[in-house]
Amino acid sequence: MSNYEPTARRPIANVFRLTANRATQICIACGISPDAISCTSIVFATAAALCFWQSRSHPWLLLIAPAFCYLRLWCNMLDGMVAIASGKASPRGEILNDLPDRVSDVVIFAGAAHSGWMHPLIGYWAAIFAVLTAYVGVLGQTVGSAREFGGVMSKPWRMVMLHIGAWATFALSRRGQINYGSLSVLDWSCLVVIAGCLQTIAVRLRSTFRRLRIKSNAR
Repeated sequence: MSNYEPTARRPIANVFRLTANRATQICIACGISPDAISCTSIVFATAAALCFWQSRSHPWLLLIAPAFCYLRLWCNMLDGMVAIASGKASPRGEILNDLPDRVSDVVIFAGAAHSGWMHPLIGYWAAIFAVLTAYVGVLGQTVGSAREFGGVMSKPWRMVMLHIGAWATFALSRRGQINYGSLSVLDWSCLVVIAGCLQTIAVRLRSTFRRLRIKSNAR
């Protein structure tokens, strides 16, 4: 059993953790490693991306894609719970927990970008800012401060915005009108993600600088 304690854990409401308690016990009993669960999150992200990609030909896939986005999030939560409960938490595990998240962000937004429902560049800019937001969150930890999770557009809310955009696109496509101005609903959803990421980056940087200043003054 490892005595390692993760240096930072994302705050997750207990109501969501409860959904994975039984799964955590099953994974430990079956010897399923946290790393395998982390990799599974990429599988779900890929499934979401494929749904978005093919949704122009099969609009009903817009209803399914968000489910895979949430399964991706659920795996991101489960892997940490299994690691801690089984005593397998480690620095290596922290890397394998975080890296698949960044891959998943890019894969999902790339799928949306090529869905045919939006301008591809907007989807890719959303992917870039999603990765940059996570990177800024880790910066504090790398310079000896703390990992930052603040801001309005954390990972779960990015998936919620895609969910809203996907379902709204499906509903409006039944009426033959998905555009507001020159942009589609999915364009607007990704623009909200980008704007939220900018706010989140600013909040995280400000908090990191504040922590470092306090730490420096305490010496």
